[in-house]
Amino acid sequence: MIYLHQIDPIIFSLGPVKLHWYGLMYLLAFVVAWWLGRRRASQGRLPGVDADAFSDLMFYAMLGVVLGGRIGYVLFYGFGTFLDNPLSIFKVWEGGMSFHGGLLGVMAAALWWSRRHRLHFFDTMDFVAPLAAPGLGFGRLGNFIGAELWGKYTQAGWGVIFPTDPALRGLDAAQLQAQYAAGALDQFARHPSQLYQACLEGLVMFVVLWTVSRKPRPRYLVSGLFALMYGVFRFLMEFVRVPDEGHYVAWGWLTKGQILSVPLVLLGLYLLWLSRRAPTLQPVVPAPVAGK
Repeated sequence: MIYLHQIDPIIFSLGPVKLHWYGLMYLLAFVVAWWLGRRRASQGRLPGVDADAFSDLMFYAMLGVVLGGRIGYVLFYGFGTFLDNPLSIFKVWEGGMSFHGGLLGVMAAALWWSRRHRLHFFDTMDFVAPLAAPGLGFGRLGNFIGAELWGKYTQAGWGVIFPTDPALRGLDAAQLQAQYAAGALDQFARHPSQLYQACLEGLVMFVVLWTVSRKPRPRYLVSGLFALMYGVFRFLMEFVRVPDEGHYVAWGWLTKGQILSVPLVLLGLYLLWLSRRAPTLQPVVPAPVAGK
């Protein structure tokens, strides 16, 4: 089945104020992470950390995602544009966020927070890892709704036709609908790679990480699984995605996204190896407040 993408990326406009689906996806990611994290924190999964400390962790992690994601995108994928117009780094509303940059931002925030609270960095990262997966899924849904980061042509009788496809530039909504109904656009059906990634990076990773972390596990294990799964999933998905910069880095198939994913795979394997002899952080349930 071939689907013509006709979703308006703007939910509603109120004068100059516009609410984008992409922004809503980020909000949902933060809300879900906060709710899941509060639940885990109340179970004593970060011993000695109260509600205020947890709130600080989530706040700094969110800053790390946004700042790291945007800076990473500019450095990894849009450095030429940045050199031409340095102020473009602030144009978040135009899209352009890098997972790898966001991950580095979260790690920097977690390192700073862990030192303040005298916790092992990877105990914090093991706690945060399951909370990040739903956000990855929401982010990819935002990419799909915004008709960006689509996949290659399927060359089959199924896929999604994106109006943002350069080959369809110049066709208005009525023309697109008419040609779609006549079957004239079937050759432009693409892999909805955003939905593939939402399923793998969001749903599958969350189910695995949440299930594994329901009981105390050795340090490094959850973080290692996160890095390994994301690296493998992203590397594989690059085979059906259009390269972020529109071209391959080498051999006619290697993309920058794959290059950035290889260190994650190696890191994940290394952390899993470390976890074999690592201690297990035992939860300490907070004592009930007197009078409650």
